[in-house]
Amino acid sequence: MKSVYTILLLICSNVFMTLAWYGHLKMAEMKWFQHLPLIAVILISWGIAFFEYCLQVPANRMGFMGNGGPFNLMQLKILQEVITLTVFIAFSALAFHMHLRWNHVAAAFFMILAVYFVFKG
Repeated sequence: MKSVYTILLLICSNVFMTLAWYGHLKMAEMKWFQHLPLIAVILISWGIAFFEYCLQVPANRMGFMGNGGPFNLMQLKILQEVITLTVFIAFSALAFHMHLRWNHVAAAFFMILAVYFVFKG
């Protein structure tokens, strides 16, 4: 069950991370946001990223083998990266109306292979 909780926390964490890193690009379309100084945008992003860390740190602690979890460090990192890119693809499709192309699908395939090889013990 720890693996499921770890993955769910990483997904939620990555939603906040994606919003913190790229949400301001979408929010720039809003009139009130356009005139904010860069420091205000940075502080807003940090505020959002706070919630990322509140989820990501427990996910890694719970999921790490050294703490009784099911994943070694390499597996945790690969899971994190695959989740990050999956969340980013969904965000870019929804927020920026970007479409998947053949090279994105090919990259996803290779990421799945990376997960396979990291978990192959």
